[in-house]
Amino acid sequence: MSDPVPQRRRVRVWFGDHVVADYRAEADLAERYAAAMSRRFAGLRVTSDPIPDADPGPDRALPGERLWEVAPK
Repeated sequence: MSDPVPQRRRVRVWFGDHVVADYRAEADLAERYAAAMSRRFAGLRVTSDPIPDADPGPDRALPGERLWEVAPK
């Protein structure tokens, strides 16, 4: 049998109707992140939803050290 694909989850931190943090990861890591965000932002709603296999979504890479090629003058 083939190994099952790990379930990915999307964790969001909400300030009213606005998302202030959006994180996607495998289930274990996402749950740890959700727990940490719940402790850090105790007054805000934190959701953790499964990501369907058909919609992996945009996994954004972390920005590089340089945000611009040319230094500001």
